[in-house]
Amino acid sequence: MVKKSVAVLGLGKYGRSLAETLYSLGEDVLVVDRDEGLIRDISPKVTAAICANLDIEDEVNALGLQNMDIVITCMGGSLSASIMAVSIAKDKGVPVVIAKASSERMKKILKRVGADKIICPEEDGGVRSARILTSRYIHDYIAIDDNLCMIELMPKKGWIGKNLIELDLRKKYNMNVAAIKEKGGTWAFIDPGHILTEDNLLLIIIEKDMIDKWR
Repeated sequence: MVKKSVAVLGLGKYGRSLAETLYSLGEDVLVVDRDEGLIRDISPKVTAAICANLDIEDEVNALGLQNMDIVITCMGGSLSASIMAVSIAKDKGVPVVIAKASSERMKKILKRVGADKIICPEEDGGVRSARILTSRYIHDYIAIDDNLCMIELMPKKGWIGKNLIELDLRKKYNMNVAAIKEKGGTWAFIDPGHILTEDNLLLIIIEKDMIDKWR
């Protein structure tokens, strides 16, 4: 798996959770915040940590965001800083810019200035977002308990044109396929003989440790 370079701007509860989880999943993670104490505390848990004022344009420009695959703004309490960071990241050609919003109004404004995706996370949203961001196949991730989780999964390329009997996902990855749906359709129980297509989305129950092995 090719590592992604991810910048997390702002270290509130969500930003810290997201950054630490991304790093634990093997990504290169740069974090930025104006609070020296937060930067000092998180330094051992990420690739790089920079103390900078995200309200100042020159300091944001100096971060080297053009080298990132993904930039995530986590300053939900500061609309002006979020707008500036999103705009600068897009101007520098960052492929994916994601912004955290704390209200519907903020969501609309950040979308207007160029954010590719807006997130309005719950308290545990950082872990969930990290799981989704680090896999191009996972659409959603829901923790069931400390051991099990449920994920919405696109079939991998090697699965297309095969059925569940041939793939034997339960034996290979300890995956249990609970349901299936077509794009724009509704969830339904899956026939093991169903031939998977690119338009399918699978609902999987799996042990959390097995996600990293599967990835």
